[in-house]
Amino acid sequence: MFELILTDNGSEFSNPTAIENDALNQPRSRLFYCDPAASYQKGACENNHEMLRRFFPKASSFDDLTQEQLNLISSHINSYKRKRLNNHSPIELFSLLFGNETLDKLGVVQIAPENVCLSLHGLKNK
Repeated sequence: MFELILTDNGSEFSNPTAIENDALNQPRSRLFYCDPAASYQKGACENNHEMLRRFFPKASSFDDLTQEQLNLISSHINSYKRKRLNNHSPIELFSLLFGNETLDKLGVVQIAPENVCLSLHGLKNK
């Protein structure tokens, strides 16, 4: 599904072979590293990165998070409508391309625009 992955040089991407190949060592995607301090090379990814930082400031640990919590946060971020997407949300466009069944498998759901929350504090208060 993800033929191309643009990333930084973080330790989570230190084993490109494991990311690029499946369990049978068959190619499934290509990983490209952007230059340090060159956020412009990742385009719209940086916008998502900024939104993620609202939930997880630098040096935050993900150790105590469940997959369900990560899915919920991802659902909120990806349900936020973007001007650069003609006021559609990433999840709406993903659904058009890959279908709701794929979203279900990923554990991501569309959040109504009036319920989208872009902070951990806000989510805890809902």
